[in-house]
Amino acid sequence: MKLELRKTFQFEAAHRLPHLPEGHKCYRLHGHSFQVEVVVEGDCDPKLGWVMDYADISTAFKPLWNQLDHYYLNEVPGLENPTSENIAAWIWTHLKPGLPLLKEIVVAETCTARCVCRG
Repeated sequence: MKLELRKTFQFEAAHRLPHLPEGHKCYRLHGHSFQVEVVVEGDCDPKLGWVMDYADISTAFKPLWNQLDHYYLNEVPGLENPTSENIAAWIWTHLKPGLPLLKEIVVAETCTARCVCRG
């Protein structure tokens, strides 16, 4: 039986989407309270009773959070066009090597708009 763990993180950041027309609201500099959900999937260890320690998910995400929280995302290498889609893919690319059970990244830029990346 496969089980799924979901751990949510939040970061505050500014960005602009430079490839949009100048009149588009997202072309202008603005900020979001981003939420990121990191989802792992695996078998439950019969002895420990868990798929993995939530603290290990936090440890894996912390270096990325340090690069994102309270930064101008356009200046983060690889996020020159920081759409939710590109942020989700960037997080996936950086997390997957150290978090092999990674199944999904969800990036929400508002409470009603989110992107799901499954690698």
